[in-house]
Amino acid sequence: MKPHFLQTPIFLKITAFFFVAVTFFFFGKQWSQSDGYNHLIFFTTTTTVSSPQVFISPNFNLSFNDSAMIAQIETLEPPLPSFSPPPPAPVDLVQKFGIVNENGTMSEEFEIGEFDPDIVDGDSDNETRIDIPAMPNDPKFAIKRFGVCPSAMSEYIPCLDNAEAIRNLESTERGERFERHCPSQGKGLDCVVPPPKGYRSPIPWPKSRDEVWYNNVPHTRLVDDKGGQNWISKDKDKFKFPGGGTQFIHGADQYLDHISKMVPEITFGQHIRAALDVGCGVASFGAYLLSRNVITMSVAPKDVHENQIQFALERGVPAMVAAFATRRLLYPSQAFDLIHCSRCRINWTRDDGILLLEVNRILRAGGYFVWAAQPVYKHEEALEEQWEEMVNLTTRLCWKFLKKDGYVAIWQKPSDNSCYLNREAQIKPPLCDPSDDPDNVWYVNLKACISRLPENGYGANVTRWPARLQTPSDRLQSIKIDAFISRKELFKAESKYWNEIIEGYVRALHWKKMKLRNVMDMRAGFGGFAAALIDHKLDSWVMNVVPVSGPNTLPVIFDRGLIGVMHDWCEPFDTYPRTYDLLHAANLLSVEKKRCNVSSIMLEMDRILRPGGRVYIRDSLAIMDELVEIGKAMGWQVTLRDTAEGPHASYRVLVCDKHLLKV
Repeated sequence: MKPHFLQTPIFLKITAFFFVAVTFFFFGKQWSQSDGYNHLIFFTTTTTVSSPQVFISPNFNLSFNDSAMIAQIETLEPPLPSFSPPPPAPVDLVQKFGIVNENGTMSEEFEIGEFDPDIVDGDSDNETRIDIPAMPNDPKFAIKRFGVCPSAMSEYIPCLDNAEAIRNLESTERGERFERHCPSQGKGLDCVVPPPKGYRSPIPWPKSRDEVWYNNVPHTRLVDDKGGQNWISKDKDKFKFPGGGTQFIHGADQYLDHISKMVPEITFGQHIRAALDVGCGVASFGAYLLSRNVITMSVAPKDVHENQIQFALERGVPAMVAAFATRRLLYPSQAFDLIHCSRCRINWTRDDGILLLEVNRILRAGGYFVWAAQPVYKHEEALEEQWEEMVNLTTRLCWKFLKKDGYVAIWQKPSDNSCYLNREAQIKPPLCDPSDDPDNVWYVNLKACISRLPENGYGANVTRWPARLQTPSDRLQSIKIDAFISRKELFKAESKYWNEIIEGYVRALHWKKMKLRNVMDMRAGFGGFAAALIDHKLDSWVMNVVPVSGPNTLPVIFDRGLIGVMHDWCEPFDTYPRTYDLLHAANLLSVEKKRCNVSSIMLEMDRILRPGGRVYIRDSLAIMDELVEIGKAMGWQVTLRDTAEGPHASYRVLVCDKHLLKV
């Protein structure tokens, strides 16, 4: 006779529940081991983007027939779900992005947790770190200590000081000698560039705007040539900068007020945020715009006044060496809200206006061109002819002449293509071919045509500063990445990612106590790192570098009111030695190692880093041993830190400090 409890309904229910549970456990196990789509979310820590990468599951937004799948459990092969294919990927797709939540949809709601203040807050001696042994554990990474370059190379810029390549140029009449001519393979920098004798730690900002140490830039030619124009003077062991210029001898502040009164729509720090100063001198124009919430890229060639960019950077003002010659400048289309030329010594009308066409390319739709030069106000016959040529050219470019007052003239670029399309067919210069990419700039020759504005108006209607810093740009849609429908979320996610990391750096590593003024983000993405420094009120500026090996995000960087430049890290950067306080490289070197020598990149980093400066390299653990040994071979003090994921994560942060060489 069967026990009574076996006949009870409760027992039958328990038995049925048990068999259902076993069935679903077996189904789930086989489903996860199959080749089907088995993850809703997955992270990869070997990505090449500037933040942890998360991909959208193939199951996102898909529906499944559960009954049909259960019926086929015995086959151990679940059916593939049917779904609509995604939009076609661009042919030249570069990399993938994505942050997904538990539902498989894009989200900026995630946590970084970079530093635990209970562990790392306080004195630097208590920070969590991995001590680097004196000798490498792996002999394959044993690197001989780099020697010190000759003292004559203390201001060496490899791609601009290549005397052999310059001698072999077929022509130099259009400024070719001021363009990039990098050393051939095997002839690059192989030593550590020394500082000049008597070099001292730079005077901190904002005091550096008005004075710098003489021994740090020991050149007096500008004092001799421009001292009477209120540019610069020497006072004992310092250079002083009174704030004047050739066309604004009474000071930059008065000059800026004059421009605003001429055209009241030029509202510095609101509609005008990113500016370009061409032939900048010692960059007083850009230096004084900083107090008006305008960030100015000050550019000049390395010519007879070769140290003007060096003075600008020593002052703590954004600047780089660049020349209007035969190639496009390394900035995207519609980059600058205002472009300024004060006695910049450029013949804008030569070669059918090809140089002013380059200004037109990088000037934002509706942006302003400010020209202060002798043809504006002098009445000599030759100068009057130059003025007429300029008026004629700007009219053909559809620029609107706004006003001439004293020695300043101002034009405005149109906001769309309507004027260009309504011109008579024979008028030159013509519109560029629709196939021309105005954002393609790396070693691209100047073109004698007018760059078309996007028909959709992208780039023309940016938000006022400071709101534009966190406003997703329309031009996100033109970046060649595979996040087809989630770009704004990706933009916000990157901003949040770096904001939380910088918050950790400020709290745990005391960044506000560091002398951070000139900062470079060597792989800038959408500029989230630079935006985070602004959000945390660090008194610095960032050169956002977009490598040619990744997607061109420069238009987005400029649209949010930041500055940046295109560059290939297999080649040296166009700046003087000792010009940056902080270099930040996130997921860069593991990518570029596939293309070029990592030692060459790090030697270039050492060249442009100031003594007392710091490097943060956030990258794969697989490359860290090599980077540690290279850093030690250059004389850096290196410290390897865990990320928030802990000691078993595949990423590390390498912190390197550069000390003053004793030569």
